[in-house]
Amino acid sequence: MAVAVAGSVRHQARPASTPDGWAWVTLAVAALAAVPILSVIWTAFTPTLDIWRHLAATVLPDYIWNSFLLAVGVALGTALLGVATAWLVTMHRFPGSRAFEWLLLLPLAMPAYVVAYVYTDLLEYAGAVQVFLRALFGWTTSQDYWFPEIRSLGGAVSLFSLVLYPYVYLVSKAAFIEQNICVLEVSRLLGCTPWQAFRRVALPLARPAVAIGVILALMETLNDLGAVEFFALRTFTVGIFDVWMNMGNAAGASQLALVLLIVIAGLIWAERAARRRRRFHHTSGRYRRLDPQRLSGRAAGVAFIVCALPVLLGFLLPSAVLAWYAVTAWEPGRLPDFLLFAEHSLTLAGIAALAASAFGLVLAYGARAGAPPLAQGAARFVSLGYAVPGAVLALGVMIPLAGLDRTIDAFARAEFGTSTGLLFSGTLFAVSAALTVRFLALAYGTSDAGLSKVTPNIDSAARTLGHGPFSRLKRVHLPIVRGSVLTGALLVFVDSMKELPMTLILRPFNYETLATNVYQFASDELLEECALSALAIVLAGVVPVVLLTRIIRQSRAGEELIPHRQEEQ
Repeated sequence: MAVAVAGSVRHQARPASTPDGWAWVTLAVAALAAVPILSVIWTAFTPTLDIWRHLAATVLPDYIWNSFLLAVGVALGTALLGVATAWLVTMHRFPGSRAFEWLLLLPLAMPAYVVAYVYTDLLEYAGAVQVFLRALFGWTTSQDYWFPEIRSLGGAVSLFSLVLYPYVYLVSKAAFIEQNICVLEVSRLLGCTPWQAFRRVALPLARPAVAIGVILALMETLNDLGAVEFFALRTFTVGIFDVWMNMGNAAGASQLALVLLIVIAGLIWAERAARRRRRFHHTSGRYRRLDPQRLSGRAAGVAFIVCALPVLLGFLLPSAVLAWYAVTAWEPGRLPDFLLFAEHSLTLAGIAALAASAFGLVLAYGARAGAPPLAQGAARFVSLGYAVPGAVLALGVMIPLAGLDRTIDAFARAEFGTSTGLLFSGTLFAVSAALTVRFLALAYGTSDAGLSKVTPNIDSAARTLGHGPFSRLKRVHLPIVRGSVLTGALLVFVDSMKELPMTLILRPFNYETLATNVYQFASDELLEECALSALAIVLAGVVPVVLLTRIIRQSRAGEELIPHRQEEQ
């Protein structure tokens, strides 16, 4: 009897939040998510042809140099735009500042390749802007005037900065909102001007958040295929696509992909090493409601222009051009094709959203506090999937699936005398799997944030009432984190709608989506033919922008303890 009691006591002494056998499920899901990355590494080190020397002697220097220059330019551009606009709308009040809080996020809904197509169509020699200038000033040839070349490294840096700065704006604004206003007031009492307080106090405190935003922007830049290919820039992603699809050499593409993975890992390591011995935190738990400084006159005008230009150039103007093309070039005969492409995009995005949200919830539940360290580490490893460019993941998914198809086909031929064909590679399964792995980090992050609200006492009470792990998840945790899970599913859905490299590489034969339709027509200088598809992708991305705005607005620490003043008119 004493032994039984002791065993019962030991059983109850386990951490209430330990998810029992779910740790093994977490390891299994993480292992599946790791297969694409591991397959790329394995293929890179077991090449069938020695193409690396040829790449190193011909195109690899261009890939490295162009990718480096593009990354540096985008890092500077997004940091400047994102931090400046976040500081202005958070700490100041000027005409339109309330609206800019969410308007500045709208370019996040605009795929980079769509913006590239629009601005190239507007600004190239035969575009509307140069045609208007030649007619206005009587110029006849390009020798009569100078105009910046849009299809260049500078043009790519500008367009990527306009589209991707919301990543920096998003996290910088959240960091500024969460800062203790008392620290800034102390700096002012010590004689700092507003600019010095921002540069010496607020910006260093927000540095980790800014660095994360810049790294996210760089990941998206290195992942892009449509825009850089349209601008004739030879980057790593273009090289991977070219070596694999045009040269038919998976090993060479894997070697390029491995280099790109090392570069991305180096970016993350460099940021962490730069602040290894520094601490960015507040020593006071006292918070007061933000009291933004009112701007007037010239200062208000400058602030308005600084915030309006990114919104105008990064969202409103491209959207207006797409809407104009969609209306003026519309033909009723295109409707069936558009509906078919939209159905394909919705199908892929829906499958990816459901799978990613389900696996993300499993990972977050299996890696809660108290779970084995191996399970927690495996769940965190999954977040690396978002850091891997789409072309790399497509390669990593295709290699094992193609091997699996060959094995099944060989077995069927030997045993039954028939061919099974492609069961996994070249089907919707391959695209859906790649999208799920790529965006699983989004679903995992939102589910993990939601589960952090569930205290260990709730788990203990449910266990006392006889609920096992699955029952606790279904009847206790899921109702609490339902909003977070749906948020993650929405984010995955929208990102999957506009994902181009993976869809372009892995889609079944003659299977077109909105993104691939835009890519194919715009690459042939026929933007009017795909304007409606591009506009549909943009409109789908506006939904999470509104959601993110609401989340950030409620993130001010201590705000719930302070009586709210009436909103300023």
